[in-house]
Amino acid sequence: MNQASARPDVTPAASRAGSPWPTVLRGAAALAAAMGVGRFAYTPIMPLMHAQAGMPEGLGASLATANYVGYLAGALLGIAAPALLRSTAVLRTALLVLAASLASMPLTHNGGTWWALRLVAGAASALVFMISTSAMLAGLAAHAEHLTGWAFGGVGAGIALSGVTVLAVQQAGSWQTAWSACAALAVLLTAAAWNLSPRGAAPAAPAAAERPRTHRWFAALLASYLLEGVGYIIAGTFLVAALQQGAPGWIGSGAWVVVGLAALPSCALWMRLARHVSRPALLTISLSLQAVGIALPALSGGNVPALAAAVLFGATFMGVSTMSLAIGTHLRIPRAIALLTTGYSLGQILGPLLAAPLLHNGYHSALLLGAALVLAAACAAAVCCIRFPHHLTHTA
Repeated sequence: MNQASARPDVTPAASRAGSPWPTVLRGAAALAAAMGVGRFAYTPIMPLMHAQAGMPEGLGASLATANYVGYLAGALLGIAAPALLRSTAVLRTALLVLAASLASMPLTHNGGTWWALRLVAGAASALVFMISTSAMLAGLAAHAEHLTGWAFGGVGAGIALSGVTVLAVQQAGSWQTAWSACAALAVLLTAAAWNLSPRGAAPAAPAAAERPRTHRWFAALLASYLLEGVGYIIAGTFLVAALQQGAPGWIGSGAWVVVGLAALPSCALWMRLARHVSRPALLTISLSLQAVGIALPALSGGNVPALAAAVLFGATFMGVSTMSLAIGTHLRIPRAIALLTTGYSLGQILGPLLAAPLLHNGYHSALLLGAALVLAAACAAAVCCIRFPHHLTHTA
């Protein structure tokens, strides 16, 4: 499992690259706004909308699907027009559109309008995710790899911040106040991310004869990431509700905050481990641990399994994304980030559809399905380990 050659903590170019921390903080703020707030704030707000706004269960699931469809649309847009992923103006516009979509949610009770707003939020989230990821991988290439992990930890920070915000608001406020508070949080994070600068020009692609033959590893990686999208979104949709049923009290109600706090340092820790263990092997381990975390609430009730499930899920789901995208860029596949994001998006659309028939008797069967799919993703990642080309020069 050891790398073919040890990577230094900081490359010689780092001394000429300037401080990496502005890029880390701006990238983390962008991901916190796009994913932690714009995408995942709906998870703790949804029960409030059911209780206070009279939102039907079917509409609640439909709004989640709208966000996934929008995310897929944004990913496909990145594939069709890759120049968008190198545009500071597109990044800033997507962040502003995302905040505006959150602020508009409490202004109506119309389900169709909610659906459109969550669709727009999903597309904006995908664009921000791809642009900021590309900017971070390029801007931090000359520095210690765990710094990229801290930047990706912004997703966990955003989840924790939005979860705490909703918990605080729901004690004395309404679902409208929760959306408004999250919109304000997104605006603050947008301001912090405002000066994140994607690369202005694409690196020259190697000629076909010079391009390394890495498609078989990328195919296994893409299959793994697609399966992870299916299994992860089943857990992301139903895990909190299942924990609230199996462990009532502070662990159930605060499970989403625990997920965010566990996710915050996870990417940096996984990337530090990648200095000593190959990324495909770490990806396999991370997916296996995530499968255990998803299955725990279905196999055992009580506070300890609930807390372990929240920690394992939070500690792995962003690490999986970080390592998968890093492996994709290492393999030098053109538009690897957009292709992987598209596969992940397709998985997220399929997940709720596959789980829906299993929800008649609670969440246990759905969580076991999610765990099985994530375990299948681990098997695909294990295939990627076989004779992996570690020798390739890193390119962002």
